[in-house]
Amino acid sequence: MAFYQRIRDLREDADKTQSEIAEYLGTTAQYYGKYEKGERELPFSRAIQLADYYGVSLDYLAGRCRHKQEMSVNEDEAALLSGWRTLSERSRGKVEYLMSELIETQSKLKGA
Repeated sequence: MAFYQRIRDLREDADKTQSEIAEYLGTTAQYYGKYEKGERELPFSRAIQLADYYGVSLDYLAGRCRHKQEMSVNEDEAALLSGWRTLSERSRGKVEYLMSELIETQSKLKGA
């Protein structure tokens, strides 16, 4: 999907007009319409404004991912991810196995 289609879809999903979004961005509806048609390159600063406005990530806005929201991680999760990246493929497989076992055990305990 072209990224200009995504900004149009977001606008329509929010029930906004091109004029309303253009006003938010500080431009004209005609100029904004060119972004949606792919006739003008959307400046990075305006892409940030639109991502903030719609509550989506820049990756989503650019069509680089399918999820509107970025997944945020806390410090503990970031530390786990950092450690994960240092592991070999074999070690990652072991971690995945252990994690699935822990999840299964936890699930059984909740059901008991």
